[in-house]
Amino acid sequence: MRNTRILVVDDEHLIRWSLEQSLKKQGYDVITAASGEEALRQVQEESPELMLLDIQLPGMDGLQVLEKVKEVDGEIIVVMVTALGVLETAVKAMRLGAHDYINKPFNLDELSIIIKKALETRQLRKEVAQLRSVHESKFGIDKIIGESRHMKQVLDMVRKVAKSDASTVLIQGESGTGKELIARAIHMESARKDKPFMAINCAAVPETLLESELMGHEKGAFTDAKSQKQGLFEMTDGGTLFLDEIGDMEVGMQAKLLRVLEERTVRRVGGNKEIPVDVRIVSATNQELLKKIEDKTFRNDLYYRLQVIPIYLPPLRERRDDIMVLVNFFIRHYNREFGKAVAGVSKMARKFLEEYEWPGNVRELKNIIERALILENEETLMLEHLPQELISKAGGVASGPMSLRIPPEGIDIEDVERELIRQSLEIAEGNQSKAAKMLNLGIDAFRYRMKKFGFLS
Repeated sequence: MRNTRILVVDDEHLIRWSLEQSLKKQGYDVITAASGEEALRQVQEESPELMLLDIQLPGMDGLQVLEKVKEVDGEIIVVMVTALGVLETAVKAMRLGAHDYINKPFNLDELSIIIKKALETRQLRKEVAQLRSVHESKFGIDKIIGESRHMKQVLDMVRKVAKSDASTVLIQGESGTGKELIARAIHMESARKDKPFMAINCAAVPETLLESELMGHEKGAFTDAKSQKQGLFEMTDGGTLFLDEIGDMEVGMQAKLLRVLEERTVRRVGGNKEIPVDVRIVSATNQELLKKIEDKTFRNDLYYRLQVIPIYLPPLRERRDDIMVLVNFFIRHYNREFGKAVAGVSKMARKFLEEYEWPGNVRELKNIIERALILENEETLMLEHLPQELISKAGGVASGPMSLRIPPEGIDIEDVERELIRQSLEIAEGNQSKAAKMLNLGIDAFRYRMKKFGFLS
């Protein structure tokens, strides 16, 4: 890691000089100190990433320096340099926060390996911290969009559940309502947030493989088991395991899952050892599990074990107050992603968005806004910018002539034409060119009809 700054602390000039020359040849930026007091000053002024610290220093010894340094910079990697045979002191240094130690007289090649591994550990810690920060910023509860009464109740429940010791949570709701987002929020708000969050879709994994994925397997347990494998329960120990589409799990696997929940241990496929696990199970389904219990396709005892804490996510049509909040959020998001400058939506587009039933829920709304911002470049999102098949499905005016039906008593063709002119102008919010285009008319022909029906003086 070139340009990494290393502080060498030793009261012997020859050792400092030797280490400085060797480390500089390896591409490191090296500073030195002959005493503990000088080392502390260098740490404050130069912010080195790693320090080689001799334990036996005049005045303030290495252990005292280590304690003070860790108060100044808790992230600095400290490798202690000790005299041969003082293992007890080295162990004490490790307890105080030293990363490693090396005995004098030391081999420069051995020291080089220790330094390299120590710096790799520091970089790994930094990357993990950054990933955790990104994860928290993306999946924290404050990132869940919802101002309706329904969603405020859900988020209040999420906060309570996250802080509790509940080992099982069941999230129910239609597809696209954000069940995994809620599961991740529960994890991020809990004391388990520094431990793993693992997710698996029970409907996407064949029954024959699901047990191995969850429980793991021993080498030779089946034909393709060429090595031992930990399952998700073991890998998630201390954290949260999200079982999506739990309603699609086969009955045989349900029995094995129930045993894990009751015993808090797992047994790998082909193994006979019980492995203790501490995992919070968050399950999710878009199915009516009580109906599946009646149909004998879901175990009654597993259902009541999973739904100790039930959370119901309402569909978007039941939380219409959130529709425009979500629309504006997605517009801001895709403005940044695509370099667009959409300021908002027209009155007609807003009316449609608020009244549409949204069978695909938040996922469908997100996809619609993403598509619109990819294809359009205007400042205002118009109704005509929304997918025509969507408007047709909703029975809107943009469904075209094929959706018209002549009543049994008949109809005046001019009444139909007048209504089409009126609706096209309403949708286009008075923009004659856009209204004409919607009816496949030239602008002159369109204006002629506007005059004919009194829309233009």
